[in-house]
Amino acid sequence: MTRDPTGDDPPRVLLDVMCGALARYLRFCGYDAAYALDEGVEDDDRLAALAAAEKRTLLTRDRELAARVDDSLLLTERDVLDQLREVADAGYPVSIATEPTRCGSCNGPLERVDGAADPPSYVPDDPRPRWRCRDCGQWFWKGSHWASVAERVAGIGADG
Repeated sequence: MTRDPTGDDPPRVLLDVMCGALARYLRFCGYDAAYALDEGVEDDDRLAALAAAEKRTLLTRDRELAARVDDSLLLTERDVLDQLREVADAGYPVSIATEPTRCGSCNGPLERVDGAADPPSYVPDDPRPRWRCRDCGQWFWKGSHWASVAERVAGIGADG
């Protein structure tokens, strides 16, 4: 995978149509994880071209596609947690980010929203930190879903 030259950020990735659940998990881990169907791309040639144009590592379960793309990681597992183990086994960070940075729905960047912001009714009215996607406007907070994903991911990383 192509790493950030500073070593501070996880690699930018593009996931093929067979890896949609993995995209969401990687976003929880702070990855800029583009998903083929979100990008409107299913064709192998277009996926390869998009990965190259955006300097993304392609994560795929397609052996032929992985063989054609220099910067790719072939995943063999179907279960998302097993796929996360494959990513970790390949030497890449798999742990929940301290603060959310990417939208789980659209992969857009999140911004922390404090103070006078008027959140939608589904957002808890309490003092915990909240974030909003700059692209789609969805709101996020560290609630039970965050804790559940963190529990499932715990121990998968290279140190686990």
